[in-house]
Amino acid sequence: MFLYTIDTRETTQLTKEDYDRNASSWHPNGNVISYTANRYSDYELVSDVYQLDLETHKSKQVTDGKGTYGLPAWSQDGQSFAYVGNTKTHAGATQNELYVVKDGNTINLTKDYDMQFPDSMISDFNSGSSSPGFLWKTNDTLYITASSNGRTGLYTIDLNQSLQPVFLEDAHVFDFHYNHVQDEVIAGISFPTEPGDYYLLSEEAPKRLTEINQSLLEDVKLIEPTTLSFTAHDGTTIEGWLLKPYDFKEGEKYPLITEIHGGPHAMYGYAFFHELQALAGKGYGVLYTNPRGSYGYGQTFVDLVRGDYGGDDYRDIMSAVDQTIESVDWIDVDRLGVTGGSYGGFMTNWIVTKTNRFKAAVTQRSISNWLSFYGVSDIGFYFTEWEIGAHLHEDPEKLWNHSPLKFAKDVETPLLILHGELDYRCPIEQAEQWFITLKHLGKETEFVRFPNANHELSRSGPPTLRKKRLEEIIMWFEKYV
Repeated sequence: MFLYTIDTRETTQLTKEDYDRNASSWHPNGNVISYTANRYSDYELVSDVYQLDLETHKSKQVTDGKGTYGLPAWSQDGQSFAYVGNTKTHAGATQNELYVVKDGNTINLTKDYDMQFPDSMISDFNSGSSSPGFLWKTNDTLYITASSNGRTGLYTIDLNQSLQPVFLEDAHVFDFHYNHVQDEVIAGISFPTEPGDYYLLSEEAPKRLTEINQSLLEDVKLIEPTTLSFTAHDGTTIEGWLLKPYDFKEGEKYPLITEIHGGPHAMYGYAFFHELQALAGKGYGVLYTNPRGSYGYGQTFVDLVRGDYGGDDYRDIMSAVDQTIESVDWIDVDRLGVTGGSYGGFMTNWIVTKTNRFKAAVTQRSISNWLSFYGVSDIGFYFTEWEIGAHLHEDPEKLWNHSPLKFAKDVETPLLILHGELDYRCPIEQAEQWFITLKHLGKETEFVRFPNANHELSRSGPPTLRKKRLEEIIMWFEKYV
């Protein structure tokens, strides 16, 4: 970490130890900086909060070395200190909490609220936003976002642990800022048919401040989703949404595409999603759900998928498809498609090894082989144990049993494989193995490689490649569905 003095243009190195730090915030007196770092071995998957004294250049550890913590910030009077994180009780599926340190005591402000703090909404349109997560309003009250039941709202929470909504609608609060002088909050808000604008929040209706996408919206028709509720095989409630196709006409039949989000610890909801709207605009109904493993429905629900990839999560998705077809009379049951990315790509691969109900499938930035994923992914060495429940050297058979590649001979669905060549999360060798095996077995498949594209292609990739990706998806479904 370095300190740059604007007046003198001098740079001073503050730390010298050989590990990375993420600077976060200043103490109001200007003499202390908070930061986060992992000062342990590479294998210790922790992130602690530290406070660096600028006079002594010595750091004090604030957190306990047993979890993952971030976003540290002081109250205006400097007497309280807040941060977000968790103790990894459920590994990577652990919901975050908001902690405050005051008078030497650490308080978990959100322990009584079974929600994900701050935002866990998934979208392909707001990935460039830089939400602060939480901000101090007064010396005993904070603003924070939280995700629940397909919504990300803005709340206040005080040191007595009272959580109150400030803005909670069928929407996605993807950014917010607070003006202490005028006591005003500006929030970036996305709705299913509005990509996102900034609003001034008040006790009355929010006041729109921007209309960034007005000219675009005048030239396109966007579809409002219908909220659905499904009952899984074991009685678990699964939430989902359905988009009708563009230019829908009563009495006619339309194809249906099922979309599966990544994570799996993320949440579909009331946010603008370009890919879903693009498919609806081409005449497809679009079904998207939050199967077990998703955020937004409590800690137990998030954790249900761990160790069971391709089990009850697969059944959740298929139950949603079945119940949608039963309740919606305009769906052509002979024209079904499925697609998803990352975990959604894994699940797409898994689905086509288990059923031939879908006329076509598109798998994106996917996982096909957990055995090799362990050694090639930037998270593989711990993610396989966290999520599949097995370490490569202890139970390789379990990893193989959860790998779609093992069941490649059962694939009957035409499958398009899309993958970025610079994807380090789900490296392209996952797609290469999958493609070569399917081709060797004589299956109907194509493989499109995207140069200079990483795991974020669909969200923040080069615009030309994002456009090409959508075109490939639509062409595949038009050919086979």
